[in-house]
Amino acid sequence: METYTLTTAGADLVYDVRGSLPTDDGRPPLFLIGHPMDASGFVALAARFPDRTVVTYDPRGLGRSTREDGRVDWTPGILADDVHAVITKLGGPVEMFASSGGAVTALALVARHPGDVTTLVAHEPPLITITPDGPAAVRARAEVRDAYKKRGWGAGMAAFVAMTSWEGEFTDAYFAQPAPDPAAFGMPTEDDGSRDDPLLSDRSWAVSDHRPDVNAINAAPTRVVIAVGEESRAVQTGRTAEAAAELLGQRVTVFPSHHGGFLDGEFGYPGQPDAFAARLREVLDAS
Repeated sequence: METYTLTTAGADLVYDVRGSLPTDDGRPPLFLIGHPMDASGFVALAARFPDRTVVTYDPRGLGRSTREDGRVDWTPGILADDVHAVITKLGGPVEMFASSGGAVTALALVARHPGDVTTLVAHEPPLITITPDGPAAVRARAEVRDAYKKRGWGAGMAAFVAMTSWEGEFTDAYFAQPAPDPAAFGMPTEDDGSRDDPLLSDRSWAVSDHRPDVNAINAAPTRVVIAVGEESRAVQTGRTAEAAAELLGQRVTVFPSHHGGFLDGEFGYPGQPDAFAARLREVLDAS
């Protein structure tokens, strides 16, 4: 693996290339992106594609990538332009697997830079405003931010887990629940004083507020596949994936496991990385 730093407008982006460029097999590199997860979250998945040239990167201001733009928030447009800069440096285009907020970035990328990606597998983009209960989802997200702001990381993460594991629409029953106890989730109850977490603060709200440019995406030459984990169908990111697929005039493509189904146990919630990688290979090879 070789690691590089690309200086762009307001950021130094660190990215990794596993394999050769130009690629040995003549296929585009496979670019794996997430948000707010950085390249460290794709180690297990990249290892299951030893025959491919695989690229990962850290979004600006996360992991090893720094930012000097004076901002503390993230927007899909800025993130998409950063990914475009890396793809241009690679010699583009690429095949792409994009997870969570990275899937939102990827949809913005296809709309803004339609020649960058040949096939995009967008896995569970958290586009919370496009579901029928969008206003309630926005309220639930605000409660996570408020818990984090008032009581710290443990309380915020407990609220986030409660929100993302809730099945079905956010109803009065959801909002009537008592605040979850961080200790019940094995999380710290003390306040560490931080308020800048990109997942729990409002700094990434523009990502989950994003509304894809459907006309631009459908006009692009990119083959776009909206994917969902079989265990996620009833929870928020499963429902947003279904809504995104419907918005683009397609049916959602089912993958094994859950929102982090490509992970080993390194983050405490293992998926099924072997089965997930096999399914991703199958979908990519169908293009």
